[in-house]
Amino acid sequence: MTSTSNENTLPLLDVLMIGTGEYTTGCTGASGEASQSDKGAGVVALTMLDLQRRGKIGKIAMVGVNGTKFPVIRKHMQANIGSVYKGLDPSTIETFPKDDEIDPQAYMSAINSYSDSKHRIAIIFTPDDTHFDIGMACIRAGIHVLVTKPIVQTLQHHQLLQEEARKYNVLVAVEVHKRWDPFYADARDRIRSWQDDFSYMTAYMSQPKFQLHSFRAWAGKSSDISYYLNSHHVDWSEWTLHGKAKPVRVVATASNGIAQAMGLPTEDSITLTVTWLNLQSKHCGCAVYTASWVAPKSDVHSQQRFHYMGASGEVVIDQAHRGCTMSTDEGGFASINPCFMKYTPNHDGEFAGQASYGYKSFDVFVDAVREIQASRKQPSDFDNGGLATVHTTLQGTAILEAGRKSLDADSRPMDILYDSHESLIPVDIKAHEFK
Repeated sequence: MTSTSNENTLPLLDVLMIGTGEYTTGCTGASGEASQSDKGAGVVALTMLDLQRRGKIGKIAMVGVNGTKFPVIRKHMQANIGSVYKGLDPSTIETFPKDDEIDPQAYMSAINSYSDSKHRIAIIFTPDDTHFDIGMACIRAGIHVLVTKPIVQTLQHHQLLQEEARKYNVLVAVEVHKRWDPFYADARDRIRSWQDDFSYMTAYMSQPKFQLHSFRAWAGKSSDISYYLNSHHVDWSEWTLHGKAKPVRVVATASNGIAQAMGLPTEDSITLTVTWLNLQSKHCGCAVYTASWVAPKSDVHSQQRFHYMGASGEVVIDQAHRGCTMSTDEGGFASINPCFMKYTPNHDGEFAGQASYGYKSFDVFVDAVREIQASRKQPSDFDNGGLATVHTTLQGTAILEAGRKSLDADSRPMDILYDSHESLIPVDIKAHEFK
């Protein structure tokens, strides 16, 4: 976004990392055990520490609810970050609340504590049902915000965040790292170059069933697997089809039994069948998005693939299998994805994953905010598809909410409503009325 020679003239950003879970720290559970997924060192904190080393980030704070977890989190981060990478020191991260406190409102204390900072961002990786309240508090404090997908769970909440982001002139975006996957980004650009109708898409993503133990606190209580995983391919569709087609109807179906046997009140898998209306021809296309978190252990942590067909071409991508396999005595056989996050240090012992799409998703947001804070850009400049901003992702939220509504109504179709045929901005969701 900016040349290296210009980077030193841009302001340093102070970061509030809100959420202390697996994606932020690589740590799961109160005992501080490392994640069994492909993110043992975490992503968010590691990336922020490296951006600090590179001179883009100033102070870093981490906010949770249960302060008694912080001693084991610090121990885990030191073992997996501080002792592994030269120049990265997780002990410098300030934490909220105090180690002997439990405070669901600790994010407010952190926001107030950093009120004197002129250049702040918040990175929110918390349970889905908390995104709205935390995001709104950050926006109203004048903080630029990056929220993990889904940004919120309802179209109404999305619209309210959108209004406040405009009012306070801050950049609010969704962390959807698949946009930075070179395979997915290339597919999107090729498809848009065809300038044809969308016809059909099928997409699948999974998590192994052991991962449900990490999600036990919220799985089926405050969110579901569709919000958690279907959100990736739904966002990719909205990004790819922007200006070409829009979603108008959603029907959801689910399987159950395995998670319930584990004591979790949630579906095993959720399938969303979405009707997309091609804007020029008025012909319909159909997309089928399936997500599951009861998959068995396999050669990958997460199966991820899609088949897209347009009127003049098709693309098939198996994101889980990049042609790279590895076998070790400890881990056995695995198909690895070096594009997501490179955890092995370079020859100097430094973190070397800057080209990974898991890293880039944060790096480009930081660069964008630094440009804004230097008065070189406005938040609205990033509504052009360069970032998944709060203003350009309403269709995805509408699809996910309509899917949940459909499931709760025994798979009744849900219509996504717009003010006009030309409009791309959904305004409401209504149960379909059969004629």
